[in-house]
Amino acid sequence: MQTSPGQVSTSNNEIDRDPDFFDLSPSPMWLEDYSGVKALFAEWRDAGVSDLAAYLAEDPERVRRCSALIRVLKVNERVLQLYKVADLAELEENLSVIFSADMMKTHAQELVALWQGELTFFSHAVNYTAAGDRLDIQLSGKIMPGHEHDWSLVLVVTEDMTEREGARAAQAASEQFARGLFEHSPVSLWVEDFSEIKKLLDELRFRGIQDFRVFTDVHPEFVNRCMSEIRVIDINHTTIKLFGAPDKRVLLHSLGRIFRDKMVQPFREQLIDLWNGHLFQTREVVNYALDGRELHLMLQFSVLPGAEDDWSLVQVALTDITARKAAEAYLEFLGKHDALTKLFNRSFYIDELNRLQRNGTEPISIIIIDLNNLKEVNDSLGHAAGDDLLRRAGEVLGKLVEAPGHAARIGGDEFALTLPGLDEVHAGKILKDLDGLCDLNNQFYSTASSRLSLSAGLATSRDGESLEATARRADNAMYEAKREYHRKLSAGS
Repeated sequence: MQTSPGQVSTSNNEIDRDPDFFDLSPSPMWLEDYSGVKALFAEWRDAGVSDLAAYLAEDPERVRRCSALIRVLKVNERVLQLYKVADLAELEENLSVIFSADMMKTHAQELVALWQGELTFFSHAVNYTAAGDRLDIQLSGKIMPGHEHDWSLVLVVTEDMTEREGARAAQAASEQFARGLFEHSPVSLWVEDFSEIKKLLDELRFRGIQDFRVFTDVHPEFVNRCMSEIRVIDINHTTIKLFGAPDKRVLLHSLGRIFRDKMVQPFREQLIDLWNGHLFQTREVVNYALDGRELHLMLQFSVLPGAEDDWSLVQVALTDITARKAAEAYLEFLGKHDALTKLFNRSFYIDELNRLQRNGTEPISIIIIDLNNLKEVNDSLGHAAGDDLLRRAGEVLGKLVEAPGHAARIGGDEFALTLPGLDEVHAGKILKDLDGLCDLNNQFYSTASSRLSLSAGLATSRDGESLEATARRADNAMYEAKREYHRKLSAGS
């Protein structure tokens, strides 16, 4: 509906036959004359126009020409209230404000419907009150029975949808804002459906299971089954990037590669917490990127409000702590290891002796080892050459000992091997293997400026003897071997 000023009329006997229904209707109602539009359509058809939509799109003035031919015959009181005018005269004066250019596109759609032979038309349009306030209008029109031949009487209803449209727009803006927060969050966000997991847990309760931790100890496969029942509803962009997926589709089809192995144990703890009614949880977990990398993550899990009864909507936030865990692991490594040789350090060695002493493990053999000629190498070739020799010693000793044994650097050029469970005979075999590994190392580093040479002493624990005393005996044996090494060196020179 689009009209021009100067066309408001109440002088039509036909439309005044039953004024009560029209005037008292709670809906804004207009009676209009579209006969001028019908006549113009006939001219255009005679001129060869077949596609009215395209014809109007070519020149918007053609829409305005149609609207100028529509005559308003009558409006009811609700129209005057809606458009904030006192009477028909004021409405007439403000039609150019009420029917703004915003309405042209929807008016064109109404015209196309009539062109195609429809007797009714519907659209959503923007009008304005006489004061300039925006009105969102749902417009419906119908050619009245008996006037199909000339369109001289058309009933138009303009329902005010402003409040509803405002609420819809506010809701859309709120949803868009929430979506923006979700998509652009700096942490990985997942929306998931745990309803099948809830059903599985409820089935266990129905069967009389009370201690879920014991149940999962006996039936670990139940945890994997629950893991397979996680249904992912949505993920954000950070998640795609974190797991190294090219897009959302690929990631959602690769969940089996993400949820596996080291995820099982923390997921079991998550299930135990859910069993105990904890719907908000925080814990460290391990997932896997699509390239196989372990991802250490801080998980925050919450069942969203309204889904507490079936867990059909849960949110999971994952913060990548892989770098932090690597740093922690490295610091822990440094706390127990020698940075140069990568063997355990003296602090670990002392703790290990105390642990073995407390456990009462028997027998225990200890080998104390000294790197020959380190001082001479440092003095003649520099500390870089000496460090290289120490690293080579670490390589040899690291290969020599297997768990539960340990190799440690306990001094500048001194090393120790703790060998729980080995008696003197078996420990002696390791001592012999040491010479062979040194020879292999020297062959591998045949171009090195210095040969690797180690002096070692072995002692095995005795009844009633402390391991500290055993270590002293091994140390004494090492010094005897070192003296023998220097005697042979002197004799050879």
